[in-house]
Amino acid sequence: MPTIVHDGTVVTESTVICEYLDEMYPQVPLCPLDAAGRARMRLWTKLVDEYLHPNVVDITFTVSHRHTVMSKGKENIRRFIEDAPDLMTRERRHGWIHLGFDAPGIKEAIRVYVKALKNMIAALADQPWLAGDSFSLADIGVLPYVNRLHMLNMSAMWDGQLPHLADWFDRARARDSFHPGIEEHLPDASRQDLLRNGKDGGPGLLAACRHT
Repeated sequence: MPTIVHDGTVVTESTVICEYLDEMYPQVPLCPLDAAGRARMRLWTKLVDEYLHPNVVDITFTVSHRHTVMSKGKENIRRFIEDAPDLMTRERRHGWIHLGFDAPGIKEAIRVYVKALKNMIAALADQPWLAGDSFSLADIGVLPYVNRLHMLNMSAMWDGQLPHLADWFDRARARDSFHPGIEEHLPDASRQDLLRNGKDGGPGLLAACRHT
């Protein structure tokens, strides 16, 4: 669980942490100043917590992590599945490893992301950032999940066909905070696994979804 300790105060969960830090360090506000803007921002962070984060696990494991687990042999596969904390997670892991793109929930996860990208296009049609004219916690919350699709070679979901989203992504990645805050967050070995496995796996998953 994401956790920070600030002046003896323990704060957990990414969205809550971001709002806490924004309030503690208001010199460069990351929440819109008007109530309507803050409401729009919180709809995006709600989307992250309730839809994007839960479903990125299925996409990432199916496209990339399953290959890393399988490359280490049958005993490692057995431990990976059996070490799950509960039956539901064990069944999900079994599906990721043995069924791949046909595992339960994978295609629904893609549909969740497709819907989110469409909502982003609608928001960005007449404003530069998701919650309005200023970069906010909405953009900060959504960016890592769009970047994960990019790392898994799934940016065909927007490149060349959704220019507003592509422009938003390019501008967000060009910010000074992007590399230390997102790129360097992953260990180098994990980043290389995502890039290597996503080279074929990302387009493969998108192709499988198009044929359902």
